[in-house]
Amino acid sequence: MSQYYEVGDETLWNPSIGASRLFLAQVRLHENELGMTAGLGPMDGDECEIEAGAFREYTEALVARHLRTGHHVVLALSEGFVATVLVLARRAGIEPDALRPEAATPPGQGDGGAARERLETLAARLDRAMAR
Repeated sequence: MSQYYEVGDETLWNPSIGASRLFLAQVRLHENELGMTAGLGPMDGDECEIEAGAFREYTEALVARHLRTGHHVVLALSEGFVATVLVLARRAGIEPDALRPEAATPPGQGDGGAARERLETLAARLDRAMAR
């Protein structure tokens, strides 16, 4: 069995129930950390509707925080999740401002270009692996 993450009539992702459950738990954790809703859910049967406006804001805040942190353990724990969210966002037509070429990580915060490059590489790999 699988579940569907959708914006309107478009399916962005169709993961297994186990992957979906893990993903949604991470979403809720990061909602608490960011103090905002992701615009996902609830899961109704096997479908999760994504509210694009809230998801755009959540993605922007999540990616920006990820690129600012210099904490190696936090980066390691969150990188896969942030990359997964980035794939869904891009499939929904959302490109976070924090990843635009002109956006630079302030000096002394995070590892800037290296974190961005790792995130982009992982997101590209996940995009090929995430069923629609």
